[in-house]
Amino acid sequence: MELDIVKDINNKDRILILSDIDFIIDSLKLYFQNYDIVDLRNPSEALKLLREEHFDLMILDYIIDSVHIENIVPEIRSFNKNIYILLITEPKDLVSPLETIKKLDVQSYYERSESFDQLVLLVESALRSVHQLETIQEINEKLTKTNKLLEQSYLDSIEILKNTVEAKDIYTKGHSSRVAEYSKLIGEKLNLSSDEMHTLQVGSLFHDIGKIGISDSILLKDSPLTMDEYEKIKEHPIIGTHILSNANIFSDILPIVKYHHEYFDGSGYPDKLVGESIPLLARIVSVADAFDAMTSKRSYRDASTFEEAKEEIKRCAGSQFDPAIAKVFLNILNNDSEKIMQIHKDF
Repeated sequence: MELDIVKDINNKDRILILSDIDFIIDSLKLYFQNYDIVDLRNPSEALKLLREEHFDLMILDYIIDSVHIENIVPEIRSFNKNIYILLITEPKDLVSPLETIKKLDVQSYYERSESFDQLVLLVESALRSVHQLETIQEINEKLTKTNKLLEQSYLDSIEILKNTVEAKDIYTKGHSSRVAEYSKLIGEKLNLSSDEMHTLQVGSLFHDIGKIGISDSILLKDSPLTMDEYEKIKEHPIIGTHILSNANIFSDILPIVKYHHEYFDGSGYPDKLVGESIPLLARIVSVADAFDAMTSKRSYRDASTFEEAKEEIKRCAGSQFDPAIAKVFLNILNNDSEKIMQIHKDF
């Protein structure tokens, strides 16, 4: 079990020395009087203490009571991967010191000499490194906490805005959620990356956000729209883009919001983009959005059946829809119809 990083009551750096040579222990304790030092001769006792208490640094003799360090260090690393370990060796002990250090998973070594000056510098350097890593860990923990709060605020904003749109029109309740789920199925079949899937999910939830700016008299009309009213409806991608463009967190989904009504043949709106000049994620949402619109009841018409919607998607592949994406969705409708029906039921 990993130990929480907690200093001793005096906030001193803690050093554990594992050696059976009195001269080494006495010299180290003399040089490092300002630290909290614990010295042990028995490897088993050292392992037990390391499991129970926190130490910033461990100083090991290369050979202790005939127990080779290569047996001790892996045991330590099995439960404590972070403690800084410094080996004390005889010049002849390590044939290739750097390779041995890498193999043993220790941070540094000291070749024993008459002067301990180098060891003092190594210990001080080790403790500075430990302090820097602790600072980085604290910063990362704070950033993680902050990012989680931002992500939750982001998701809360999505839900609030989505509900605001759906509250304007009872007939579109659940529409954005269904479009998001249908889009997700298509994205999975296209092997989109995790980042693309996230953008697709959020963008499809927000694709109709611009309808906030459309008059209720048009949205709630119980008969077919006039030409002028339809032109007003066609403004919602631009309105939605304008609403979201003021917040950087929504920048990735703007192409979906703006272009989900573009047609593959260039006859859509607002910019009459053609073919693959329409962003991929917008082309996906276009198919999912149309399918849900066809299979949902409106105030002025009944819902189409799934078979009727499939035929319409086939008919419009290459004109309204990207034919490749239409093919993928038709395959889903044919082979995974239970998933489609469950989405339609759940939302």
